[in-house]
Amino acid sequence: MSIWDIFKRLQPFVRPYRSLILFALLLTLLGALTAQVNPIVLRYTVDTIQSMLDRGWGVAQSTLLLSQISLILFAKEVINTFIVFGQRYYGEKIRIQVSSELSQTAVDRILTYGLSFYSENTNQKGKLQTRIDRGVESLTKLIQNFFIDILPLSANAIVALVIMFSANVYVGSIALSILPVYFWVSYKQAERLQGVRRKLKTQRENKSSGLINLIESVLVIKSFVREKYEGKRQYQLQLDLMESQLRTRRTNFLFDGIKSFIEQIGVVLIIILTAYLVLDQQMSIGAIMFHILLFNNVSAPIRQLHRIYDEMNDALTYSEGFFDILDDAGAVETGGSYVPSRIRGDIEMRDVSFTYPNGTKALHNISINIRAGQTVALVGLSGAGKSTLINLLVRFYPPDSGQILLDDMPLDRYDLPELRDDLGMVLQKNHIFKGSIAENIRYGKMDATYDEVVEAARQAYLHEQIMELPDQYEADAQMLSGGQQQRIAIARLFLKNPSVIFLDEPTASLDAIATEQIKNSLDAIKQGRTVIIISHSLSQIIDSDCIYVMKKGRVVEHGTHDELYEMNGTYREIFNASARSLNLDKIARTLDKE
Repeated sequence: MSIWDIFKRLQPFVRPYRSLILFALLLTLLGALTAQVNPIVLRYTVDTIQSMLDRGWGVAQSTLLLSQISLILFAKEVINTFIVFGQRYYGEKIRIQVSSELSQTAVDRILTYGLSFYSENTNQKGKLQTRIDRGVESLTKLIQNFFIDILPLSANAIVALVIMFSANVYVGSIALSILPVYFWVSYKQAERLQGVRRKLKTQRENKSSGLINLIESVLVIKSFVREKYEGKRQYQLQLDLMESQLRTRRTNFLFDGIKSFIEQIGVVLIIILTAYLVLDQQMSIGAIMFHILLFNNVSAPIRQLHRIYDEMNDALTYSEGFFDILDDAGAVETGGSYVPSRIRGDIEMRDVSFTYPNGTKALHNISINIRAGQTVALVGLSGAGKSTLINLLVRFYPPDSGQILLDDMPLDRYDLPELRDDLGMVLQKNHIFKGSIAENIRYGKMDATYDEVVEAARQAYLHEQIMELPDQYEADAQMLSGGQQQRIAIARLFLKNPSVIFLDEPTASLDAIATEQIKNSLDAIKQGRTVIIISHSLSQIIDSDCIYVMKKGRVVEHGTHDELYEMNGTYREIFNASARSLNLDKIARTLDKE
């Protein structure tokens, strides 16, 4: 993206603040005019004092002059103080408001994306966070530079150049001739750094993502005593990043030195020329300081240009990644407009296949039929495609081929929010938000009363444990044990009260007593609903109305427990393995003794 492309993309975010921008431009013009007061006053002062000295006047005759100069400069500084404050305040106000709009737009946008977007390697949470944060930061710095630095400095330089040309065309020409050389050097500097900055962007994303993964994996790292290994991996990432940063600094220091040399050449040429013109009696001695101060106003943007160029190149680098996120139209979840009065829960999959975005083929020609009110179990070894199948039924992903019907209507014709509002999920590991227990339970029904929250907790066998906490329902939910957090997820399900329920190992993290309690609660909520359950619990599998056995992304058997066991196939193999792992023979003998 070019700077012009970025400004075009920023227009919708800046347009609401047109009045602030116009006011900032007015202040910029006033600031540019007041910045020329010092050179004009200095020239007048030097020439007037020289004239007084030529006449033999002393301090007594200069009182009025000094008073006038002091008054003018004091008034100028007072006015300039208000102008600079206004420029910085309103420029910063625009920056902060646009920053907020950009951040919120990114958040709103990614919330519309399907799970396939988050599955891509470039959109891992650490990298995604870096792309958004750095993108917003660099774009808002660009706005800040424009309104607080570039506009005032450029306006100052233009007005100073006009005054220099009006005073002496030769001096003005010298000042003007320095600028293109300086800009050309700055352009070559930016060109040299472009590839390095892209590399820096990738390295920063990798470092951020690596640190997040390290923190999330700290339990495994410590259990295998791999602290030194992981430390070395992070250190290597840091070394690569450091090398790119040093290369950037070396290039900057080299070109900044060249630009400083060019600027000083301009100063020297102006001093020589003005001194010659004074000696040749073509201008007064005050013109020397007059033109040097004016050239200082012209070169002020030049002295700031290296910093502004750095940040503009950051904007060029990171804005591409940021706007790529906003422009990923293919990642937006799409749905139809069909809104049923109620969902019965009849589900049919016809020859459905699915491949993940990373190329992993997960489902092959799946066909299943689930009647409303049935409890259906999905059985299979890890990686068989059970959770993937549920992801398709909730329409987290669209299938590659085949058709999914809900109540005889294609699933892709349903309005997505309405569809999911009548579907409930309890996963093996459910996310608990930062906040109180009550807030987390109420996530199942945002307008639920306190009594409804308590009742849901009772149904999930969590209420008594909550009441034992010092803050009870206001306690931090993330501080609860894994089993208690699982019950919060189940309490949410009771509040939501959906027509179709998906259970993916809902009791995996619970102890035996809690598992029995939750099973009783789930048995109660299953009544009159369609339930699809993934579980390695024999009791939950046996109780199902129908069992689908999956292997390597295919349905290889289906039927009731008795029918499948008699087939002497994959299901019987899994069932017997589960029974042996539970040591059911010994358990049965123990129970027989009673």
